[in-house]
Amino acid sequence: MLPETLEWKQGALKILDQRRLPERVEFLDCRRYEDVADAIRTLAVRGAPAIGIAAAYGVALAAAEDFSHVPDAIEELANTRPTAVNLFWALEKMRGKYRSAPIVDAPRQLLELAKQIHWDDVANNKKIGMAAQELLPARANVITYCNAGALATGGYGTALGVFRAARSAGKKLHIYVNETRPVLQGARLTAWELLQDRFDFTLICDNMSASLMQKKKIDAVVVGADRIAANGDVANKIGTYMLAVLAHHHNVPFYVAAPTSTLDRDLPSGDRIPIEERDPREVRELPGGKIVSPDTPVWNPSFDVTPASLITAIITERGVHRKVDEKKA
Repeated sequence: MLPETLEWKQGALKILDQRRLPERVEFLDCRRYEDVADAIRTLAVRGAPAIGIAAAYGVALAAAEDFSHVPDAIEELANTRPTAVNLFWALEKMRGKYRSAPIVDAPRQLLELAKQIHWDDVANNKKIGMAAQELLPARANVITYCNAGALATGGYGTALGVFRAARSAGKKLHIYVNETRPVLQGARLTAWELLQDRFDFTLICDNMSASLMQKKKIDAVVVGADRIAANGDVANKIGTYMLAVLAHHHNVPFYVAAPTSTLDRDLPSGDRIPIEERDPREVRELPGGKIVSPDTPVWNPSFDVTPASLITAIITERGVHRKVDEKKA
């Protein structure tokens, strides 16, 4: 059984430390907003919805410590990671409550809002799963990328939530999991999550996807998202675009599962999405040791943008959208 990714307990935010998985299950006890910011920045908690939820709890911690600390907390949390729009969406909701709530009751109201954001995410993920699973045949071979499961959300998952819903509907799936270089979220996290929930799956290296589509009958690619532009372009973990191109070439449907909080209506296209670049050591080193010289030049973008033309459908809690527009999404 999977442990909780995020849990409010005895006045603190308990975060499952995903840097330690799959070797160890450990938790961080976050009692100040700075603790939450550090957890987001260092990937102890990751995944767009989970980042947003954690940040909301971070604001609640700041309010409990000192109401005047809330603006500083929002600013620091907003500066942790630039790509996942759920972070900024959650912080704006918390900012609105901070400005409107009576000072004497603000800490309670901010905590209740953070909890509501958390609960709503789980409920929305289940709606996404139910809508998206109808797109899969009764027996299906599917591919996913990175980790868009319970570990990346409030506790159910977007892409992996689709698989959970499909299994609940009696469908038989075999899931191919890309390892997801350079931080190996697929190998370390998705494979572990699927193993805990006893799914039928196979782990593959990222460079095996093309051969897999060529040799096996693949029915769908299902991934999550970190930001969706108004025209339907999708930012997700680096390598997603490559998978979408492969799927297009092999006539495999490419589905994106994400809550509406991932939609950024202010960005007309994916060209404007800020792409995080991370520490070159993530490429130079693998867990367990170095693989190249520390002087080797590295380019390490954490995300790429898949154009809407390569996406078969985007599924939100409001249904299946063959073409995203502001009226539907």
